[in-house]
Amino acid sequence: MKIITHISRFLLGLIFLVFGLNGFLHFIPMPLPSGVAGQFLGAMFVSKYLLAVSGLQVISGALLLTNRYVPLALTVLGPIIVNILLFHGLMNPAGIGLAVLVTIFWGVVLVSVRPAFAGIFQARVDFKTAPSGRPVGTSSAIA
Repeated sequence: MKIITHISRFLLGLIFLVFGLNGFLHFIPMPLPSGVAGQFLGAMFVSKYLLAVSGLQVISGALLLTNRYVPLALTVLGPIIVNILLFHGLMNPAGIGLAVLVTIFWGVVLVSVRPAFAGIFQARVDFKTAPSGRPVGTSSAIA
């Protein structure tokens, strides 16, 4: 499982680094799709929204490739992957294969760092109190 995790992390990082850099440098020619998908991408391009997304992809891809702050990179890439899946699922089904593959890679890496996300999946939070009965972080001095 460790080898699969490393390969998934490397491929996920490489995919997002390359496609994120392509948002800035345009070295992979991609024709604008027709219909609603083209209008959607055109609006994102004109508003410079794609530059922000490309920047997040480059940063997250680099973090995954260097194996630094992997939970942060996964947290940033999660909503981007959801939007990629929705875009291809609803507007441009031609690219759904790579979107599903990226989702699988993301899930494999997420499972490997699952303890970093343990606090997010708690249904109920118990607040800790100081020994004197006051909540932690409150001062005992009266102002």
